[in-house]
Amino acid sequence: MKKSISETAKNFNFKKLKQRYIFALVTIAITVLLSQLVVQYNINTQLDDSRLINISGRQRMLSQKLVKEILILNTFTNPVKTAEQIQTIDSTISLWTTTQNALQFGDKKLNFPKEHSPKLTELYQNISPNLQQIIQTSEQIVQNRKSGGSPVLNQPLIKRVLYNQELFLKKMNQIVGQYETEAFQKVTLQRNIEYAILAFTLLVLLLELQFIFKPTNKNIEELITKLLTSEKKALKLAYNTEILSESKENSVKELKSLNYAMENTLLYCRVANDGTIIHIGEKFAKLINYTAFHADKKFPEVLTSVEKEQHFLSRIITEKQKSGWQGEIHLTNKDNESTWLDLSMIPVTIRKQESELLVICFDITVRKNAEQEVERLNAENIAEKINQQKIISSKIIENQENEQNRIAREIHDGIGQMLTGLKFSLESINLDDKEKSAQKIEYLKKLSLDIIKGVRTATFNLMPPELSDHGIVSSITKLTVELSKLTGKNILFYNKSDFNQRLDSLIEINLYRLTQEAINNAIKYADSSHIIVQLSHSNSLLSITIDDNGKGFDLATVDQKKTSESGMGLLFMKERIQYINGRVFFNSILGEGTRITFNIPI
Repeated sequence: MKKSISETAKNFNFKKLKQRYIFALVTIAITVLLSQLVVQYNINTQLDDSRLINISGRQRMLSQKLVKEILILNTFTNPVKTAEQIQTIDSTISLWTTTQNALQFGDKKLNFPKEHSPKLTELYQNISPNLQQIIQTSEQIVQNRKSGGSPVLNQPLIKRVLYNQELFLKKMNQIVGQYETEAFQKVTLQRNIEYAILAFTLLVLLLELQFIFKPTNKNIEELITKLLTSEKKALKLAYNTEILSESKENSVKELKSLNYAMENTLLYCRVANDGTIIHIGEKFAKLINYTAFHADKKFPEVLTSVEKEQHFLSRIITEKQKSGWQGEIHLTNKDNESTWLDLSMIPVTIRKQESELLVICFDITVRKNAEQEVERLNAENIAEKINQQKIISSKIIENQENEQNRIAREIHDGIGQMLTGLKFSLESINLDDKEKSAQKIEYLKKLSLDIIKGVRTATFNLMPPELSDHGIVSSITKLTVELSKLTGKNILFYNKSDFNQRLDSLIEINLYRLTQEAINNAIKYADSSHIIVQLSHSNSLLSITIDDNGKGFDLATVDQKKTSESGMGLLFMKERIQYINGRVFFNSILGEGTRITFNIPI
């Protein structure tokens, strides 16, 4: 036995164990540091790429803004407004050209690169003629208006601007797409590097588990069992011989060495079969606040102050004395503080009829608290989404009720009154008085026409016949014309790509309602005088853009006020466009105007 224990202790080299642990920790630290460096580099790279893509996208908006301002300039006859609009155009041209030069030739302040890929260099060379054409033609238009020239003379120039602006947008879309492609390639490369680092880290952890932790745990268990057995036998044989006394002394030294290692590395204790604590490690004693005052208490009573938890531990000790037990337990001390332990009870045989339990624990409180916090946050997120859906549902019902009340009022106050007047007029006709009868008949004709007009207006508000008969383009054209007549606002519609396809009826009605709501918001809330609706499409995407020159709004502030009327309006637009698998983009500048873009796959 003495020889076996000595060999085990010799094999169990703490210096080697320390070196292994240091190596493991250094390896993990290096991989974590390397991963963080890669993550930080990825974040900086993605920020630069996103800024480039954002500025490139804004160039498209500025070109469209310039065209809108030129169109507006050509409608002004007031010299003061004309001068103000010219200043606005000059400012837009300056910002547009400055940003375009920064994108093409680089800018240190904006952190834009001077060098581009061959594809981007070619795209920038292709777009330069269109940019120069737009700028030169815009300056000619401005100069013509400055010199008091007629707006009619600018029509050919405006057509030239529109033609080049459309080419500019297409080429700028290619540039933005190339930026996105290159950014995606960078992200893919960086993701693969991170995956490689993660795989290496997992491999290191697996190797550490296989070649460090598992052998160490096995050696500790073997050594503890053999040392405990050796200690008992040495105490008995020490009275009879000096040789056994020397063996005892050596065993005690080995036990002290092992005990020192266990005291400072493990949460452990030795427990008798009746639950009495034989010995408890220093680290474990500090964790559960064990003192000499608790010496007469049993292990479950020291571990927790909750009676239910004490019964659970006592039952495990009683039932698992021979088979052992492993699992996670929750403990509560006298200060009502919670602790989670990963606890293992290992049966150890001292003599033939004598045994005890070796308890080894790991403190997993931090991990458990993190899991509970994640569960709490998930529950709060679900509750918030449910509440938001309730608000949306109530608002939808409220809007439907308001719409029904409005239609009822229109029919009652308008059509109903006219029908009543028609009835009384018919009853009052005296056929004997032909002259008055003829006058009343003429009045009844006019009243009938008003009734027909009222019915058509009500049905148009409910479902425009153009939408079901001719499609989205015809219905939006009719909508802008009617609203322009009713409100006196300058509302224009451009079918830029000559779109003439029919879509699913559900998509068409939702697109129509979204466009109608965006125009009504520009009229009602933005105090706009000019509203431009543009429709364009590609092979896979239909896009509708509504621009106004109103007072604009702060998108971040509106998003925070989700229960306000403006916040719910944006939320309804997002919900409705998502219903038809589309996307909506809001771009607003305080004091300058708002752009709303709807994109729908076709």
